[in-house]
Amino acid sequence: MQKTLPPLNWLRTFEVSARYLNFTKAAQELHLTQGAVSQQIRLLERHLGVALFKRLPRGIALTDEGQSYLPVVQDSISRLAAATTELFSQSQRVPVKIRGSLSFFMTWLAPRIRDFNAQHPDIDIRYTSTLWVKDVEADDDFEIRWGSGEWAGHLSQRLSWDELFPVCSPELLKQHPINSPQDLQGLTLLHVMGYEEGWGYWLSLMNEDDIDPSHGIQVDNVVSALKLAELGTGVALARSAMVEDALAEGRLVAPLPERLPASESFYLVRKSGKKLAPDAALFLDWLERELREGG
Repeated sequence: MQKTLPPLNWLRTFEVSARYLNFTKAAQELHLTQGAVSQQIRLLERHLGVALFKRLPRGIALTDEGQSYLPVVQDSISRLAAATTELFSQSQRVPVKIRGSLSFFMTWLAPRIRDFNAQHPDIDIRYTSTLWVKDVEADDDFEIRWGSGEWAGHLSQRLSWDELFPVCSPELLKQHPINSPQDLQGLTLLHVMGYEEGWGYWLSLMNEDDIDPSHGIQVDNVVSALKLAELGTGVALARSAMVEDALAEGRLVAPLPERLPASESFYLVRKSGKKLAPDAALFLDWLERELREGG
């Protein structure tokens, strides 16, 4: 049979008494009389059906049951106190809430967010990644989307000007030199689901008809495709804004000079007519400066 929860004040009295192992000191912290503390402990023990303390000639000690119960009670009280402070503190600032692409966060925003944090250490950021599922009811300040930039009821700001080109690991390139699109024949193509401008699009514009663009490994985000490419598993079709660091650090190489401008890009999107909170406006100002400076 399931036990009902005892009153919170009994649990608080137990926690303080167990911490001091002294009812008098517990009474002082709780602003109660020693008799009231003893009474609440007796009521809690009766409710639980076990003794929590051993009454000794010179003080008290926890029973085995009391020792087992104490960390559970302390953790619960600590969690409740933290949640109360977070949710109801008058001085608590609301974080800037962003929902969007995990790939963009990992390859573009994450390397730069430290700069914003250094400038505004008192502003919290809450980034929720979404792959292909969108929560239309989410109350976010911004959303990062991949597309053409046209979404009804929303304002959008372009974040990247991408070019499409193959990338692979240096080790794969040593084993299989790639000097033309035709040299991709026989290599594993790494596909990202959900992108219209994939391998089929790129190969057709390269007039390469001998390679079947349907074969290879399919993943649901760019980060996974680029990681597979770094590991030498195959060749990924990169978007330039997302491989700058990997190319600069030599984790990936671009074996071919052919680059195609992508018609779709990443956009920072927010609902039209919705006034930005002050902290969200500061984040937008910082992001615009990063873009202007070619970050």
